[in-house]
Amino acid sequence: MNLRNTEIFCDIATHRSFSKAAAFRQISQPAVSQALQQLEDDIGVTLIDRSKRPIELTAAGSVYFERCQKWLIDYRAIEDAVHQFSGRVVGKVRVSSIYSVGLLQMSSYVARLREEYPDIELHLDYGHPDAIYNRLLRDEVDLGIVSFPRDGGEIGCIPWQDQEMVLAVPAGHRWAGRDQISIQELDDVDFVAFTADLTIRRKTEKLLKNADVAVNVTHQFDNVETIKRAVEIGLGVAILPLPTLRREMEFGVLHPVPFSDVKFVRPLGIVHKRHKHLSRAAEKFVELLHEDPGDGAIASPQLTAMGSQI
Repeated sequence: MNLRNTEIFCDIATHRSFSKAAAFRQISQPAVSQALQQLEDDIGVTLIDRSKRPIELTAAGSVYFERCQKWLIDYRAIEDAVHQFSGRVVGKVRVSSIYSVGLLQMSSYVARLREEYPDIELHLDYGHPDAIYNRLLRDEVDLGIVSFPRDGGEIGCIPWQDQEMVLAVPAGHRWAGRDQISIQELDDVDFVAFTADLTIRRKTEKLLKNADVAVNVTHQFDNVETIKRAVEIGLGVAILPLPTLRREMEFGVLHPVPFSDVKFVRPLGIVHKRHKHLSRAAEKFVELLHEDPGDGAIASPQLTAMGSQI
């Protein structure tokens, strides 16, 4: 069995796309097609029905995909155990993060991982929280980074950061020069909110309700970046995690105003499939994330016995 071709087949099956598999592995689409053809020639069966859009697995392909996923997990665990004798940390780590923990915040961690552990192959992408949990349960990623993380059932969680939530206002707003603001002052203001399906929207609504504050929701979006753009052009104010405002603060287009009378934080967690072995490469990535909490964040206590939580 050709390990590389088998891994590429699993990527195609996971993404249901040749182009997405190629992008994930950072190789050309013809190279992906060639690897699949070589694999099918070797085992003598067709694994993927190329006539369907999106592509579909054949009956043989479904069986092969299910068995190979389990085999690859075992193979990586064996490989990881053997590499410990050399003192090197080698392996692949697949991480999916929510959009608001974006490239700006993750880039320094990625750079440090590559510098300190050059033999670790990191695959990092971004998605909606529900998609991240689903991918974890399907073994498509090893770790997920989400806000207000779950910790129960098949999902385990390693606490990471508590990010201060502040009021974001545009340049020139009457509150832009304030050092602090009372939550009560938000009563009846125009407000840009997260969509109702997100936990952060429900937490924000609870905060406002407890303070007996009613805001005028003018627009709602499912991501921080669009909310920031809406605030910039004056569609309303928003309550956002302080670290997500770093670039806008540098350019002077948005101003953060901390709350004087309430404490509101967004917890971030590193979620994983409970009872699934985490490789040394994945553990090293988690350790690195805990070394520096970043701007505007308070690091959660690092787990001293990580293995007991996995």
